Amino acid sequence: MGNNYDIILIGLVAIFLILRLRAVLGKRTGNERPPARDPFTPPPVTPPGGVPPHGAPNGAPRSDAPAGSDNVINLPPQAPRPGTAGPGAIRATLLPAAMAGATAIRAADPSFDALGFAAGARAAFGAIVEAFAKGDTAVLKPLLDAPTFASFEAAIRAREAKKEKAETTLIGFEASDIAAAELQGNIATVTVRFVTEQINATRNADGMIADGNPNEVLKVIDLWSFRRDVQSRDPNWLLIKTESEG
Repeated sequence: MGNNYDIILIGLVAIFLILRLRAVLGKRTGNERPPARDPFTPPPVTPPGGVPPHGAPNGAPRSDAPAGSDNVINLPPQAPRPGTAGPGAIRATLLPAAMAGATAIRAADPSFDALGFAAGARAAFGAIVEAFAKGDTAVLKPLLDAPTFASFEAAIRAREAKKEKAETTLIGFEASDIAAAELQGNIATVTVRFVTEQINATRNADGMIADGNPNEVLKVIDLWSFRRDVQSRDPNWLLIKTESEG
C-alpha cells in the first residue's frame, strides 16, 4: 500500500507542475508575434531610389518593382532620415549641411532615399575604383559624365604610355556619409564622403614598384559628387567630380 501511495503522490505532483508550467508559459494559438530578427544578421540594404543596376549610382541594384506592377504602393514624400549605423556597420549619415538639399530632392523625386543612395554610391565607388585600376574604360564610360570620363581616360592612357600597371585593393568602408545635396531646377547633385581603407601601388614595365606600397593599408577620404535630372525617365546618376580630403 505504501508504494501505491507514493506512486499516486508522485503523479499528483507531476500533474501540478504541468498545470503550473502551462499557466506560466501559456499555449500557442497561432496568433503569436513572429520572433525578432537575429541581431547579428544585418538587415537588407535598401538601394537608393533612382540608382540603377550594375554597380552604383549608375549601377547599383534597384529595389523598384517592374513597371506596371499592381503591387506597388506610392507613398507620400517623407523627410530623409538623419542617419543610421549599427554595431560593426558601415556608417551612413545624412550630415546636417545636406539635410535641406536632400529634402528638396525627395520632394521632387519621392523614390530618392539618402541613406539608400549612400549604399548604392558605395557600390559605384568600388566598381569605378576597380575599373580605373584595370584601365577598363568600357565599364567607366556609362558611370561618369563626359568631362569626368575624359579625365579618367587621359590618366589611363598616360599610365599605359609609361607601361605602368596600377594595383588597388579596396579593403573596406568605414563610412559613406551624404556630405552635401542640392536641387537646382531639375538637376539633383549629391556629394558622398567616403572613408575607406585601401592598398595602392603602381608597378613599372619591369614589375618594380614605381609608386605606393603594396604592403601598406591607407585610410583614404574622398568626396565624390553625383548628378541626375530628377525629371528624366533615366534613373542613372553620373559621377561628375572627385576630390581627396586632407
